[in-house]
Amino acid sequence: MKRLLLLTTLLLMVFISAEAQNPDTARLMVHYKFSWVRDTANREHPYTENMVLYVGQSAGAYRSYDGVVYKAQFKKAFAEAVAASPDGHPMINRRGVGSNVEYYQYPNQQKLLTKDQLMANSYAIEGPLPAIAWKTTGDTATFGGLHCQKATGHFKGRDYSAWFCPDLPVRTGPWKLNGLPGVIVDARDAKNEVVFQFDGVEKTVATSPGNGPAVDKKDLPPILRDLDDDMNLIAPPLGSIKTTQKDFDKLQEAMRKNPNGVVQAVNAGNGPKMDHVKMGPPLKGPVINNPMELPEKK
Repeated sequence: MKRLLLLTTLLLMVFISAEAQNPDTARLMVHYKFSWVRDTANREHPYTENMVLYVGQSAGAYRSYDGVVYKAQFKKAFAEAVAASPDGHPMINRRGVGSNVEYYQYPNQQKLLTKDQLMANSYAIEGPLPAIAWKTTGDTATFGGLHCQKATGHFKGRDYSAWFCPDLPVRTGPWKLNGLPGVIVDARDAKNEVVFQFDGVEKTVATSPGNGPAVDKKDLPPILRDLDDDMNLIAPPLGSIKTTQKDFDKLQEAMRKNPNGVVQAVNAGNGPKMDHVKMGPPLKGPVINNPMELPEKK
């Protein structure tokens, strides 16, 4: 996919013009080819995904670009299906594309919000922004017109090298990587098992609000619930359930052990109903013997 690679001077103009505007609205998108060797017995076939970092004046939002593209395509397809349906209720399925997990970094507040999905609900998990002891080097390189400097650091059991752009003065990056005096545009661990490869940079495109009636998201069917989310807004979607990582892990474990019991609990509460839903046995997931976050060696 061809993308416009902007010169550093143009990118600087974007940040200067954004200074008097909402600092949590993205002005730039940095694209990455993400690669992760999840199974060390199958290194030839790592997990890959197109990812994107939305960069604002002082914050960043990292999510699946494959998911962003598919959502826009589905919104158009759904509108066409509604227009062609005699009763306005088309039979159309929406498949999952890309990772559901998103990361929102707020360096000034040293805060990290992780958005995750479980069944029909979106959860916002708040925690501290990880501290990484980076060491900058004298190495420089250019990525798509961006003049960058190299740094090395250790994070979650891995040694990373990262390239950051001082001309984009936001201390954010892909995933949980952060803390350098400029946007991290490329990063990888020493074994090339976790790679965030630079794949272009572009200005964000202004999004227009949905034209449908103003309704509470929880009253919408799950298939429609996030179609009008503003991707440029660096904040978890409205309606996300605030929780802690500990409580979310407990919910995931309960879902793994007793999915039907969790469905009944959701229906008994105030969340979106899942009428007539009966969960089958959990699907067998991919082999992951090499997590992104490794235990530290003692």
